[in-house]
Amino acid sequence: MRYISSSNVEAQAMLQSMGLTAIEQLFGGIPEAIRLNRDLDLPLGLSESETVKLFRKFSADTAHTNDSTYFLGAGAYNHFIPVVIDPIIQRSEFLTAYTPYQPEISQGTLQVIFEFQTLICQLTGMEVANASLYDGSTAMAEAVLMANRVNDRKKILVSSTVHPHYREVLHTYTKNLDLKVITLDFDRQTGLMDLDRLGESLGSDCAAVVIQNPNFFGCIEDVVDVAALAHRHGALLIVMVTEALALALLKPPSELGADIVAGEAQSFGVPIGFGGPYLGFFATRDKYKRSMPGRLAGRALDANGNPGFVLTLATREQFIRREKATSNICTNEGLCALMATIFLCTLGKQGLRAMAEQNVQKAHYAAAAIARAGSYRQAFSAPFFNEFVVTGPTDATRLAESLLKKKIVGGLPLGRYYPAWPNSSLLCVTEQNIKAEIDRLVAELNAAL
Repeated sequence: MRYISSSNVEAQAMLQSMGLTAIEQLFGGIPEAIRLNRDLDLPLGLSESETVKLFRKFSADTAHTNDSTYFLGAGAYNHFIPVVIDPIIQRSEFLTAYTPYQPEISQGTLQVIFEFQTLICQLTGMEVANASLYDGSTAMAEAVLMANRVNDRKKILVSSTVHPHYREVLHTYTKNLDLKVITLDFDRQTGLMDLDRLGESLGSDCAAVVIQNPNFFGCIEDVVDVAALAHRHGALLIVMVTEALALALLKPPSELGADIVAGEAQSFGVPIGFGGPYLGFFATRDKYKRSMPGRLAGRALDANGNPGFVLTLATREQFIRREKATSNICTNEGLCALMATIFLCTLGKQGLRAMAEQNVQKAHYAAAAIARAGSYRQAFSAPFFNEFVVTGPTDATRLAESLLKKKIVGGLPLGRYYPAWPNSSLLCVTEQNIKAEIDRLVAELNAAL
């Protein structure tokens, strides 16, 4: 059933056009004996996400459901998704041809791309954003290649607090190129990029410094200090974002000194799948727009002065002058970008900020409760958003297996990516986790010992 938003006045106007006076008259063909002539037996004042959870609980009586509780993030986040997204993405104006090269038949697609770009600029504070990339990891690789094009330097400094999978993709992109990628260790106390190591490694041959904020450990990086060091040596600062919801609370990366902001927008209404799909975003300063990968949709006027949407810049390799191409990106994640656009417009500025605040509050409640229990400690001292690392007396992988038997998808064991931290887990708490679930996690963590 398609979603149609209408006010009471609009509803009455539609009824009058059909010669009716009440919505109940639309159901005249349904026998009175099988109608539910009362309100649904539901608690009052439930939010949409709470209502969805309640119906899933009801369905457990008649069908198998996955009723596990999730505290796993690390680049894929369990956030509330408004049910309005599914019917809207099926509207005919968005079901135009796959490629928006013919604007006369792709106005819906082009307008969504334009709106998506605008929203990304508002969130990041940057001056221009493209029409999306495959995912956050390839967006990071494209950002590094762009930095190399901008200043023609060969050395890339990447913090080890950047998502390990993103760093692996970067290695795949650059291993056969004349680029030198150096990974810098992090500060063991704060969980942030080690600024002393960064200062020692910078030089006139450095194209870019890459950090993630919030970083892989969930910590908020000192972006201003990193930017100052990078710019002092003529390097660009690339800020990666895997938890895009944090942009609703943190100061925009543009104000902190970022030159390129790229990352993953899955948090914005894109459901978690088995490895995808994901939604890469990419934004930069206006002076670098012609070195940017992907494509740009713009708003223009036709010969009669009517507004319309077109592809303003396209840097694909299959056009003429292919040797001038800035990327081999052949598509944007159009459907996912549409989901993100609907999500952001549905929540609006206040709704998005309220959701982000819930993440902070619930994550900090969980961290404090775990610390009070006494068996685990928070690994790093830096401020965090909705993810944090806890270290305990037992192997984190065995702990995760124990929690899974209790239908709790616990944190990510860090030993796989950081061998020196076998007893540490990366936990994520979002607005989807209620207090009872957090309290149960704390109890089961201690029971597992």
